Amino acid sequence: MRVNFSAAAAIFAAAPAAAALLIVLSVLFGAKNIAPATIWEALVQFDAGNVDHQIIRSSRLPRVVGAMLIGAFLAASGAIMQGMTRNALASPSLMGVSDGSVFAVTMTMIFWPDSGSVGLIALSMVGSAVGAGLVFGVARLIPQGMSPVKLTILGTVIGTFLSGVSAAAAAYFQISQNIGLWYNARLHQMDPELIKLSLPFAAVGLGLGLCLSKSVTVLSLGDELSAGLGQRTVLVKGLSMLAVVILTGVSVALAGKIAFVGLIVPHIARLLAGVDYRRIIPASAVLGALFLALCDLIARFVNAPFETPVGVVTALFGVPFFLYLIRAKGGGKLG
Repeated sequence: MRVNFSAAAAIFAAAPAAAALLIVLSVLFGAKNIAPATIWEALVQFDAGNVDHQIIRSSRLPRVVGAMLIGAFLAASGAIMQGMTRNALASPSLMGVSDGSVFAVTMTMIFWPDSGSVGLIALSMVGSAVGAGLVFGVARLIPQGMSPVKLTILGTVIGTFLSGVSAAAAAYFQISQNIGLWYNARLHQMDPELIKLSLPFAAVGLGLGLCLSKSVTVLSLGDELSAGLGQRTVLVKGLSMLAVVILTGVSVALAGKIAFVGLIVPHIARLLAGVDYRRIIPASAVLGALFLALCDLIARFVNAPFETPVGVVTALFGVPFFLYLIRAKGGGKLG
């Protein structure tokens, strides 16, 4: 445990420097490369008539900040879900939570196009709750539905159904172009005002997750053992899912569905930080922020000078990792 604690401490110690480096690189490189000195000028002597200053302040800084926030939210959500369900394959994108949000965003743009940014975030969180409720509700109706593999299959099936309905509705009501952002997760269209509005919601979700981290550690030991230790398992699971719903809903509202971040990063955090979710959840958030910012940076060079959706890069990491988990974990249980 001492080694794991040291590794966790190293993560938090190195994170500021790594984040600063990624921010600088993300601002420097893109369809138009920018000189390093211009970054400082844009921050301290902003000139509205300078195109480079405009790119930095209105596009590239919001993009990298948004990527880091979304990465942190999704990774923390995945860590909570994996600990709560003891399922190595659990993540918002595989359990229908992200697809529920995309469904809600699609319906919002069709029927309530003037709902505003706060309304979009709130309805995205409602969609997350609907997606999660459908998956876990159906899982309880079938034999051994809460087993890791069956739960993952149900999440994939229901998520695919919600995604299909969303795409069909967008095509029928002719808003496919408008809704494209939420399907392809193009971070270069990040809205700075939406980021600001999302922060209070995300703070509640992260705060709730951190407050529950000790209880999630006990839950990860199994329902019977946690109940024997006096854990109110139903309440803890309900509050844990609330944290997941908030964080996933905010993430989708900001940039659409991004897969595999919530699957990969918690496993890396668990390897480095040990079995205590008081360290796993914050370590996942830090590593998730760095991971998604790095993926977004890589995405700019995949087909330069054109933008590649960041989901393509996360899938390049995520699909092999998913197959590895299936092979290594067998039934999908943690431990």
